[in-house]
Amino acid sequence: MFRNAFDHLRRSYINLRYGRIDLDARLGKRGEQAAARLLRQTGYSILAENASDFAGEIDIIATDRKRASIIFVEVKTLQSTKPGHPAERVDEAKQTRITKAALRYLQKQNLLGCPVRFDVIAVWWPSGYSEPNKMEHYVSAFEATGVEGFYS
Repeated sequence: MFRNAFDHLRRSYINLRYGRIDLDARLGKRGEQAAARLLRQTGYSILAENASDFAGEIDIIATDRKRASIIFVEVKTLQSTKPGHPAERVDEAKQTRITKAALRYLQKQNLLGCPVRFDVIAVWWPSGYSEPNKMEHYVSAFEATGVEGFYS
């Protein structure tokens, strides 16, 4: 009895403090919510989720206060246990789309010149589970791709 009450209080606290995960949402959305929670738990501040415009979307935009930089995060979630890594799905074409979307975001927000990096969070969330089985955060997973002079 006490264990169930304690677990309920713990989950309630985590949901309130770091963000709730909607278990009725599609797999990709749940993975993004879990990734945002992971970032908050490790000291990042979330600026935007699912920031999109006419040509692309960025799953999470965060700040790293320790390094005073803006982080563009791509989240990849897998449900199966088949071979393969979720981060492998962030190919060069996807990196180029994220880079271009990041540049447009920086321009719109008047943040050109701020230090940035591109991270990937891989999430394994097996069918029937109420939380991810495993998550890995790849810091500086790739460089700006497909945009000349991004750092100029």
